[in-house]
Amino acid sequence: MKSFWALTGLALALSACGGRVALKPETGKSLPPKPETASAVPTPDQLLVPDIQSRPKRSDEQLKRSEERQNDKFDLPPSH
Repeated sequence: MKSFWALTGLALALSACGGRVALKPETGKSLPPKPETASAVPTPDQLLVPDIQSRPKRSDEQLKRSEERQNDKFDLPPSH
């Protein structure tokens, strides 16, 4: 019975971690300055969305044919 209450308490504690509060800068601090190429200062929600370069597309292309690796003169065995 103790484990039931412990798990219930843990579940309640973890469910409280996901609060949905609007983001805003700390008191006395401001948002980052406007990027040079932007027309307006981005909102906190816009700053949280990664740009395309931050999340590249996945390449699912499989190897179509086997190729010999070229000789690499820097591929040396480890030194003792």
